[in-house]
Amino acid sequence: MIGPRLSYVFLLSALSLVCTGNGVEIINGKEVVPHSMPFMALLVTEKGPSCGGTLIGAKWVLTAAHCYKNFPIKKVMLGVHNIKKAEKDLRQTIKVENCIKHPCYNAEERVNDLMLIKLKESVKMSKTVKVLPLSKAADPAAGSTCLVAGWGKTDTNAEKGSDVLMSVNVTVVDRVKCNSEQYYNFSPIITRGQICAGSDGTNVADSCQGDSGGPLLCEGNLVGVTSFGFRCGDIKKPGVYTFLSKENQKWIEKTMSEICV
Repeated sequence: MIGPRLSYVFLLSALSLVCTGNGVEIINGKEVVPHSMPFMALLVTEKGPSCGGTLIGAKWVLTAAHCYKNFPIKKVMLGVHNIKKAEKDLRQTIKVENCIKHPCYNAEERVNDLMLIKLKESVKMSKTVKVLPLSKAADPAAGSTCLVAGWGKTDTNAEKGSDVLMSVNVTVVDRVKCNSEQYYNFSPIITRGQICAGSDGTNVADSCQGDSGGPLLCEGNLVGVTSFGFRCGDIKKPGVYTFLSKENQKWIEKTMSEICV
């Protein structure tokens, strides 16, 4: 079944309402060095942790539009490594003021799966909380290696996500190949606004439920946002990420500048 990389919170619960959330987990990855990715954001609903996100401004987190679903996103946690540990002096928890979905987001076709979250107050920059600025993201070539991170499931059959932040290297798959009969077979159509990335053809590497909204990093640059996949860890069903194309970056920058901070 093809679906968004929703968090286990939503798979175990159902229904409710401000910003709403879903999530994906890391397959065959490893625990990251604690706080080595200080831009990682954890979105929290009334039911608990859901999606991931990326801090791209003092008051702004970039995530997936499909995270606006089922349960409202109440707050964003930054400086988190181990969800179960207090990490009091390292974390910042900030309430959500607004969620702005991409105006052309289409849930059925799974395109433009982007959302900006405006925080009620600016984060305080520290060793464990830092902005990852947008850069001119080049469309990664097929065969290139990128990195995806999150607190999602580490096994497609797992009942819950990881307590600690995980990451894995994924290989970019050509869009023509990703649309082929052996892969997604145009259901849904993988567009130029999306990136397929997962196995190199032999290894198993993927994001999963609970990782939605998290970053796809290529050469250290934010290139995509975790969107959806078919189960987790299927070599011929790589994860699909919304590409931060020039057009999408223009929307992000325009939205952030036009909404008063």
